[in-house]
Amino acid sequence: MIRIRGLHKHYDRRVVLGGIDAEVAPATTVAIVGPSGGGKSTLLRCLNYLEPFEQGAIEIAGFTLRPGMGAESRATIQRLRSAVGMVFQEFHLFPHMTVLENVTLAARVVGKRPARLAARDASQLLERLALGDRGDSYPAQLSGGQKQRVAIARALAHRPRVLLFDEPTSALDPELRAEVVDVMRTLAGEGITMLVITHELSLFAELASQVWTVDRGKLRVQPTG
Repeated sequence: MIRIRGLHKHYDRRVVLGGIDAEVAPATTVAIVGPSGGGKSTLLRCLNYLEPFEQGAIEIAGFTLRPGMGAESRATIQRLRSAVGMVFQEFHLFPHMTVLENVTLAARVVGKRPARLAARDASQLLERLALGDRGDSYPAQLSGGQKQRVAIARALAHRPRVLLFDEPTSALDPELRAEVVDVMRTLAGEGITMLVITHELSLFAELASQVWTVDRGKLRVQPTG
């Protein structure tokens, strides 16, 4: 499902990723840990080409990513980001849109899906994530755990094969963290491949088949169990 070979990423002269090699089998959950500034988020963003890179190759969800993918690759990158969803720590919900509008936006605007069908699918996703009664709510009316579940629903609306999570629980109170981890446990059981950056490995230890430690641009892989 995912194969990373010789991945290098630089910012000016600073090496952020210095030759990463790794593989992830389908239906696997990987926990990514390491110190702040060690390269974790940059690695995750390279996996759906939010960050271009200087050397190496990434095979993910049937796509091959290489350095220098520019405007001519825009359609490919758009398809990639439907297959490889990303959930951010800060939620990134549009405050002036309802929950339903946030979840359906990409399907309507990018995917050109009819609004009625997009709303039907989104409503089913919200029910699945225990948000069925919040479709008409605005982000400001939600708890942190609910906002994160809306962000997950938005990523799932593309029916991705891989989900990338950048610190999905760090901004939440303990009871809300458990809420989000329960959702991710369900997704893991459904066979979605997940890579999760976390500073709270204990929350994801039971889900993860591997732990990746990223420090100073280098990767160390440790199996769990």
